[in-house]
Amino acid sequence: MEKFRKEAAILALGIFLGGVAIKKGLDNFADRDRKVTVKGLAEMEVPADKVTWPLLYKELGNDLPTLYEQIKTTNGTIVAFLRKNGIKDDEITVNAPEIIDMQADRYNNNPQPYRYNVTSVITVTSNQVALVSKLIKEQSELLKQGIAIISGDYRSNVQYEYTSLNKIKPQMIEEATKNARESAAKFAKDSESKLGSIKRANQGQFSIEDRDANTPYIKKVRVVSTIDYSLDD
Repeated sequence: MEKFRKEAAILALGIFLGGVAIKKGLDNFADRDRKVTVKGLAEMEVPADKVTWPLLYKELGNDLPTLYEQIKTTNGTIVAFLRKNGIKDDEITVNAPEIIDMQADRYNNNPQPYRYNVTSVITVTSNQVALVSKLIKEQSELLKQGIAIISGDYRSNVQYEYTSLNKIKPQMIEEATKNARESAAKFAKDSESKLGSIKRANQGQFSIEDRDANTPYIKKVRVVSTIDYSLDD
């Protein structure tokens, strides 16, 4: 009988210790799973460092050789204007003209005063953004020489770009991480916890957009980082 009591006591003790160990393990598992997920935002305004300016004009006529000479002369005048104002030769591209034969359009039943409609484009691609922006405002100088640069056509839209993202990435990631940690620390304080280490981090995608419709040469760079922090008692 005495032997049976000892065995029962040992068994009960084992069950108790096992329960304590299981509870401790579950508590530790729950603690490991305690975390807070926060997002950190960083934004920066930067000037565009590349510009693409298409100078588009049209010529109308009935004789192709004559139109060819007109286009050749006009292209020379535009290129001379650009060179005189500081645009380099390797920043200027003279594109092949686009020719439409109005008489070849069988769906056009309206008589046309000219047979040929020729569109020509000279493209400036440059890192001299301020200089090109100045010339865009002064292109009326070409009107004095009889050249009408077309605006409003989708092919004539000026494009501004920011190509130096790698230079500001580290700074913006640091700022986004700092903002995320501040949010996590506030959450930990409000929940009466201590903020632990980073468990997982997602840098997020960088986006570059115009600051607004009126200043496309000023870009807004944005990144949102998502970070998981552990929470301790």
